[in-house]
Amino acid sequence: MKRVLLPAALALALTVPAPAMADDAATCPIQGQTAMTRVEMFFGLSIKGRGPVMPREWQRFTAEQLTRTFPLGFTVLDGTGQWMNDAHRIVRERSKVVIVVADNTGLADKLTRVADAYKKRFSQQSVGIVTHPVCAKF
Repeated sequence: MKRVLLPAALALALTVPAPAMADDAATCPIQGQTAMTRVEMFFGLSIKGRGPVMPREWQRFTAEQLTRTFPLGFTVLDGTGQWMNDAHRIVRERSKVVIVVADNTGLADKLTRVADAYKKRFSQQSVGIVTHPVCAKF
């Protein structure tokens, strides 16, 4: 029994982020890392009443919003999402997943600004945003 619990406890301990402290060296395992936030943003590509967001439209949004807001970089992945609409029907759609690792300075405002711009431009109800405390070095 102990052999099963110890690996499970160790795995859990490694996935739970340490509380943020003023001294990054005390919380980050690799020298030179800094406590930051990893953000995952989920952008649906289906637009009600017309075809999907086209690659050229996504590239323009990326240049105008994401690059200007996160000039130090981000990663874009293609995805397929699923959600339940108001009629309790499953809706599936292609999506873009944007991953950003950044410090917290003005981060909430930046994320809100990008999400609001996308919702307005492409008539979306929402943009999913998930955040995680991490240690990073670039």
